[in-house]
Amino acid sequence: MSVTIGLIGCGAISRKHLKTIANIASVQLTAVSDVDDDRMSEAVERYRTLTGEQTSIAKLNDYKALIKRKDVDAVVVSLLSSMHATVAQEALKAGKHVMLEKPIALSLQDTDELINLQQLTNNVVLVCHQLRYRPVFQKIKWLMDEGITGKPYYGTASLKIHRPESYYSSAAWRGSWEKDGGMLVNQGIHLVDLLIWLLGDIHSVYGQLARYLPFKETEDVASGILHFKNGAKAVIDANSITLPNNLGYELTLIYDKATISIKGGFDRLERCFVEGHPEIEKELNLLMNDTREHEYMYEDFINALKSTKPVKMPCIEGKKAFEAIAGLYLSHIKNKATPFPIENFSTLDMKGSC
Repeated sequence: MSVTIGLIGCGAISRKHLKTIANIASVQLTAVSDVDDDRMSEAVERYRTLTGEQTSIAKLNDYKALIKRKDVDAVVVSLLSSMHATVAQEALKAGKHVMLEKPIALSLQDTDELINLQQLTNNVVLVCHQLRYRPVFQKIKWLMDEGITGKPYYGTASLKIHRPESYYSSAAWRGSWEKDGGMLVNQGIHLVDLLIWLLGDIHSVYGQLARYLPFKETEDVASGILHFKNGAKAVIDANSITLPNNLGYELTLIYDKATISIKGGFDRLERCFVEGHPEIEKELNLLMNDTREHEYMYEDFINALKSTKPVKMPCIEGKKAFEAIAGLYLSHIKNKATPFPIENFSTLDMKGSC
């Protein structure tokens, strides 16, 4: 029996979800919601083209009407960032399971309320940090957990991308602290999540921001130093003003028995040395070719709905990357390191900060 899906938000990010839903036999799209009729129609036609079937799919301007439908088992929330937590909470209260795009929320209060509600309802919530499902990163995590890489020492996460004025002018919410949340929250959070997942839990964060472009209020440059509970250190180096176009991403992990570095669009293994295990380089190179992480993420979600097995990326894990970025942002405001855990933070606190 198929799991029926309602898609809330038919913008650019929804296309990846539609493609994945169409490719998985055990799920079926039954409803979409968006304030824009044309986007809804485009999403429905895209799904029908991908599946080759003229399936009946409801189109609703009000997402609350979608949440109430009996032919929807789970919702995919792919709205602007400021609506993530609110819509996810409303869906949980209506008895739905939730696949939630990143970031989990734009405040720690909303994050904690969502975590508490998920535990109260016991419905499934999966936060879309899909890179955790990419096989090459799954393998690196396994090597770390098994002690093969040894103790974590140091990591770097680098994001060098280009976002022109047209990117921000095409959607009014982009570049605002209230609805977008910041460059690191929007574009850098996957890298930050991998850094934490593969090195450990954070003890404290120091960070500085800079903004140079006048047509937005969020940061163009973010620099951060992370200190982990296990003694490891890491550096975040991120900007969205690299000219003339994207230069790419880099994640480098250094342990006492291993150095692993991935660059480009996470498509190039720059270095893999694991002491006593030369065969691992070949294995990781083979795994680099498998980029079906979105499908694996959906499979994890569906398996959790059909069993008591928890998802690999629950709310409490989705909080970690946002809290790390919150720590960096707070450090910029206070000009001193932010100790963890953080009690209160909202991206609204960042207005006028850079």
